[in-house]
Amino acid sequence: MSDTKKILIAVAAGIAVGAIAGVLLAPDKGSNTRKKIIDEGQNLAGAVKEKFKVCEGRCQDVKEAVS
Repeated sequence: MSDTKKILIAVAAGIAVGAIAGVLLAPDKGSNTRKKIIDEGQNLAGAVKEKFKVCEGRCQDVKEAVS
């Protein structure tokens, strides 16, 4: 796995942990908290996938330009 992919995965994991911690620390009913975690997780997963595709394409462009 390339260093770029490792960094992107680490950043995504950090964002996910921060979002979950923010929801868990907010005072609310358990059912509301679980729903928020699920919704935010799905939103975050979609955003991360999209950013990863863009970044992967840019990395491929750079790789082709170098070779």
